[in-house]
Amino acid sequence: MAMKKMMCVMSLTVMVVLILAAVDLPHMAEAVTCTPLSLSPCAAAISSSSPPSSLCCQRLMEQKPCLCEYLKNPSLKQYVNSPGAKKIASSCKVPLPSC
Repeated sequence: MAMKKMMCVMSLTVMVVLILAAVDLPHMAEAVTCTPLSLSPCAAAISSSSPPSSLCCQRLMEQKPCLCEYLKNPSLKQYVNSPGAKKIASSCKVPLPSC
């Protein structure tokens, strides 16, 4: 009987630890997936004088950790360094990194 009670207590303890771990998951920093295509909502603002949309600014903020990687990519560097991209970064208050 004592063994059965001990197993029950251990099982409850494990469940409580798992529940606490699951509750803390949203507080953990999510890793950023560097996907240049996620910045497609900014295309119109880059190529015209229109202001960036809120979605564009949101995506730019999400991709901020990736900007150095994009600047190092010869295929993307010209877009990240373009006057239109700099205008968007300024409008969205996302400073361009110096890598």
